Amino acid sequence: MKKFILILSIMIIILSINKKEMKEEEMIRFRIIANSNSEVDQATKRKVMKSISKTLLENTPTTKEEEKNYILDKLPTFEEKIKETTDNYIINYGLNYFPKKEYNGKEYKAGEYESLVITLGEGKGDNFWCILYPPLCVLDDEVEYKSFIKEALSKLF
Repeated sequence: MKKFILILSIMIIILSINKKEMKEEEMIRFRIIANSNSEVDQATKRKVMKSISKTLLENTPTTKEEEKNYILDKLPTFEEKIKETTDNYIINYGLNYFPKKEYNGKEYKAGEYESLVITLGEGKGDNFWCILYPPLCVLDDEVEYKSFIKEALSKLF
């Protein structure tokens, strides 16, 4: 019973921490822009996402700086993985323009944001985007959520 109360208390604390509103400038975004909306180009976008998702999800940052350093360190790895799918790409970490977006029912303003952006070909197609820090991305077909709650529970068990 004590273990159950302890776990429940930890979950409540974690949930209350996660509910805290984070300012957009405290986030790191991620975006893959397809060459076009053709089936082939959209499939290429999904292949690129799948090829780098494991590497992106390996990190469990506790600060924005940790995530930034991890991404910068892994840029050569991302490039190698992208080259397995296409040679026509640009990868950039820094301030990148994002149009107005909606994510998990929240609207995010258009503007320049710290982010990892991969542009495939001409970058005129639909894109995938999410928030890498705090870790809120769903990056795989198997729908793996990377969250503080999951990490905390996995450490308990």
